[in-house]
Amino acid sequence: MRQLLFLSGKGGTGKTSLAAAFAALTDEKVLADCDVDAANLHLLLDPTVLAEGEYSGSKEAVRDPARCTACGRCREVCRFHAIDEAFGIDPVMCEGCGACVSACPADAIELVPRVSGRWFTAGTRHGPLAGAELLPGEEVSGKLVMRVKEAMGDLATANGIDTALVDGSPGIGCPVIASISGVDDAILVTEPTRSGLHDLERILGVVRHFGIRAHLVINKADLSPELSEQIERFAADEELPVLGQIPYDRAVPAALIEGRSAVECEENPAGEAMRAIYERFARTTARQTPADRDREAPSADVKKGMDT
Repeated sequence: MRQLLFLSGKGGTGKTSLAAAFAALTDEKVLADCDVDAANLHLLLDPTVLAEGEYSGSKEAVRDPARCTACGRCREVCRFHAIDEAFGIDPVMCEGCGACVSACPADAIELVPRVSGRWFTAGTRHGPLAGAELLPGEEVSGKLVMRVKEAMGDLATANGIDTALVDGSPGIGCPVIASISGVDDAILVTEPTRSGLHDLERILGVVRHFGIRAHLVINKADLSPELSEQIERFAADEELPVLGQIPYDRAVPAALIEGRSAVECEENPAGEAMRAIYERFARTTARQTPADRDREAPSADVKKGMDT
């Protein structure tokens, strides 16, 4: 299965808007929203949930009052101050490290799975979708992303589809690295700001570390033509192909309010730019032979690192 991943070094660059445009323009594909900390791709797809479930990616300590002797050893070793004077354990403060379990001489504490989020699969007007939402305060988003990608693979197999579009997380952390696993191409979306260029440099480094082909899109490019030119010079120096620029267009938020991509609305500058970017990407990848893709694919050692 060929996978195209949409990434940005920071949030709010228009990454999901472009992913939704590609979803509207691509014929046979499965979709995945790997931005589990702030999932929003489904808002543009009219999903009908097919299956869903809870996800437990962490653990919390639970005390058995009948066994507890109130010796205080658990409080002494808990560096997160999750245990009160009555030896009750605060599930918000508890990090699930297990120090109290090891220290308890009465075996009165155990680690139990904690619900960290929910996953779902859905049918949408643009194809099957896999997604998930992490509960506030949880820190196991990388593991939940892998659950989403597994569900995406299952949907592809069940529907006989060999193309996947993946909306990744912003930044360069664990959820981004988990999203990269198995990806062929990544479209990096940036904006013409100093922080946009800085974050582009960081996310490009991550993508290339894992041997993924990268492409660039500059969103809202006309807000600062000077910085857009600077970003294009950076891309030229880095031999990073620029698929195009998207102008600032009030039609985009108007379309989002209606739950649609800009390419699904009446003719507008941003939608036309997204369509041109899609067509340019399609032409670029169509020229690559299987030998080119194999030569540029991540090595076995890199894949092992991604899966880890």
